[in-house]
Amino acid sequence: MMEHFYTLQGEGFHQGKAAYFIRLGGCDVGCVWCDVKDSWDAEKHPRIEVGGLMSEVEKTPAQIVVITGGEPLMYDLTELTRQLRSAGYKTHLETSGAYPLTGTWDWICLSPKKFKAPLSEILPKANELKVIIFNKSDFAWAEDYRSQVSQDCKLYLQPEWDKAAQMTPLIIDYIKAHPNWELSLQIHKYINVP
Repeated sequence: MMEHFYTLQGEGFHQGKAAYFIRLGGCDVGCVWCDVKDSWDAEKHPRIEVGGLMSEVEKTPAQIVVITGGEPLMYDLTELTRQLRSAGYKTHLETSGAYPLTGTWDWICLSPKKFKAPLSEILPKANELKVIIFNKSDFAWAEDYRSQVSQDCKLYLQPEWDKAAQMTPLIIDYIKAHPNWELSLQIHKYINVP
């Protein structure tokens, strides 16, 4: 595991809500603009027993636990989510969808990446589709995935952080023309929380 901490969810549908984040180390998706490249090498991060992690979560008033990465689905998340849900926590997943779905989830945020496509079985299970907009061609790519998720899935376009000044105006215009999408901003970076 790379890190764990209690903070505010900074992106997407649950933006602004308090949540305990568990960031698992290991990712082979390889996004050039990844803001947690330190997570890529799983060997750099220690393994922690689920029980020890649960005791850390229980020290906070968290109601939501977000499992993120790296790419968390590189691991079997069945036991972790079982214990979290048994203790009354809502379980949220942030994934590229590149690996088979394990665990039991209250919310699945799917953020597909061009470098390693999501598995088709995950697409209809997504509660939220969050597409990172790095260049203009990403809008058509986002629409391709919109057509593959359920009709109830929340749809978000999020500017890549380093290109936000360029991409945000384009996203605003796109959403005005395609109002089924919403804007997601990384508010945790604006308010300086992890």
